[in-house]
Amino acid sequence: MITPKTSILNLLILFVLLFTSCTPYKNIPYFQDLESTQASEEKIDNYAQLKIQPTDVLGINVTSRNPESSSIFNYNLTRANGNNYNTSPDNPVIGYLVDEKGFIHLPLIGDFQVAGLTTSQIRDKLSIALQTFYKDPVVNIRILNFKISVYGDVARPNVYTLQNEQTSITEAISLAGDLNITAMRKNVLLIRFENGERKYIHLDLTSKKLMESPYFYLKNNDQIYVQPGKSKFASVNDAGFRAATLILSGLSIIAILVSRSY
Repeated sequence: MITPKTSILNLLILFVLLFTSCTPYKNIPYFQDLESTQASEEKIDNYAQLKIQPTDVLGINVTSRNPESSSIFNYNLTRANGNNYNTSPDNPVIGYLVDEKGFIHLPLIGDFQVAGLTTSQIRDKLSIALQTFYKDPVVNIRILNFKISVYGDVARPNVYTLQNEQTSITEAISLAGDLNITAMRKNVLLIRFENGERKYIHLDLTSKKLMESPYFYLKNNDQIYVQPGKSKFASVNDAGFRAATLILSGLSIIAILVSRSY
């Protein structure tokens, strides 16, 4: 038989559980303002090719009608993943490091300015410069140390080396195993190092406007910090559990006193 005392106790226990529960579901989904009943489309105009900066490491592959001669530039880019770069016997250095003035040092050519250029612009510029030494040179360029960091309330925090220059923040989060259920999706922090400056950008993953942001696509050395929500703190902090226990005990005493008045 359910007594008034039992009913009050049950209600108070439910109240405490709701008070200390995890993040509400309404805060979980991404892109909440995206139309869900029909397909939609929009033009992508917020992507710009990466521009080379000092400390970038470039992999260069040159082919020509004299492959033995042009091999002094080369790295086997098909095997250049992570930190496992394949260098040629004539050029054992791992990639061409862009110095603080924005130059790399190339065989035959010497100092070659690359900072502020995209990989396709460097390819075209280097192809013209190499025509002095080779007939119909073909040049391929890749950023070998393109990496981003994802940490905080994610499944697999880590530093990730990327092969695709057009990588978005959502792809980076996917690499890290997605956000934990307790993560704050409305306040993801992007830390960007650019032109000698450090920028802090707050992004909202629950809005489709994220995909229109100039920060949606990542740059070399970007860091993504996912802040844990209060429910994460409560679930791992002993003080939180003790406080909840004290609240529950106090409410139970009140329930007993109230029930005696019936």
